[in-house]
Amino acid sequence: MAVGGFPGPPVSSEVIAIVKKALAEGKPVAASTFSGIILAEAGVLKGKRYAFPRDPLIKDEWGGNRKEADLRFKDAIYSGVGVVLDGKIITSGACPSMAKTGYYQDKTAELTQAFISAVSSK
Repeated sequence: MAVGGFPGPPVSSEVIAIVKKALAEGKPVAASTFSGIILAEAGVLKGKRYAFPRDPLIKDEWGGNRKEADLRFKDAIYSGVGVVLDGKIITSGACPSMAKTGYYQDKTAELTQAFISAVSSK
């Protein structure tokens, strides 16, 4: 469910509804890299720790790629690039594509294992 960087394409209302329903039913939700935008758009990151490739509330990071903060992440707690579990929300700021940049290690296996553990714990 990658949606790209800020501001990115619009997140569909159907996807937002799926995320909200899953969490309301106590199911875990996982998002890798820029898919965290979906969680932010759904409003489920407020007060939660999350991982993302960079802090989306900092302007002009990475050579001026972003001219403004992504306020969808307001009131959420940026916790770096690694895998972060906060309640039923599991996020990772690094995927195979990000690892190719040389700045990050791929966290897909760790994210997947955390999701499997969360599903198995029901």
